Amino acid sequence: MKKLIVASNNEHKIREIKEILKDLPLKICSLKEEGINIDVEEDGKTFMENSYKKAYEIVEYLKKQGKEHFMVMADDSGLMVDYLNGEPGVYSARYAGEHGNSKKNNEKLLEKLNGVPFEERTAAFVCAVVILTSEGKEIKVEGKRKGNIIENPKGFDGFGYDPLFYVPEFKMTFAEMSGEKKNSISHRGKALELVKEELKDIL
Repeated sequence: MKKLIVASNNEHKIREIKEILKDLPLKICSLKEEGINIDVEEDGKTFMENSYKKAYEIVEYLKKQGKEHFMVMADDSGLMVDYLNGEPGVYSARYAGEHGNSKKNNEKLLEKLNGVPFEERTAAFVCAVVILTSEGKEIKVEGKRKGNIIENPKGFDGFGYDPLFYVPEFKMTFAEMSGEKKNSISHRGKALELVKEELKDIL
């Protein structure tokens, strides 16, 4: 069974990826599970640039360790709000200045959208996924899910901006959905479905 190393230690993200790719003959591991302690600086201008850089640096590290027959998957995802010209974008995780502080990030977003009517609060979650193999193969895909930013957080599941991201067709925020439901319609879910198709040619 081929090993897929996910260039992340975000438990929510790892869980979603394992769930969506569970039908494939892969052993999916996080960086922590592989004993890799590398923090790649995400200084790209796009989600795809950040994803590629993360995957590339982990692949190079593993090659130097003499490892063979592996794949590294990296993803970078975030929220793009139309009214804010695509903010927070690649800065989604550190929008309020402190990496991973969802509460502060959500507060800043709501502050910036204060007084903006619902129909103008359109946004999209974007997920760019890159897979690089030890044999030099590349997969690059992107998934997107459109929605609106509501004024007050709703729901207790999910993470990040999920309590504010409302999907009109389902009349729910991401945080109000079950994990299974969210995975079936989310930006990461869409990207990983594309990954599954691409991986079939490699596995």
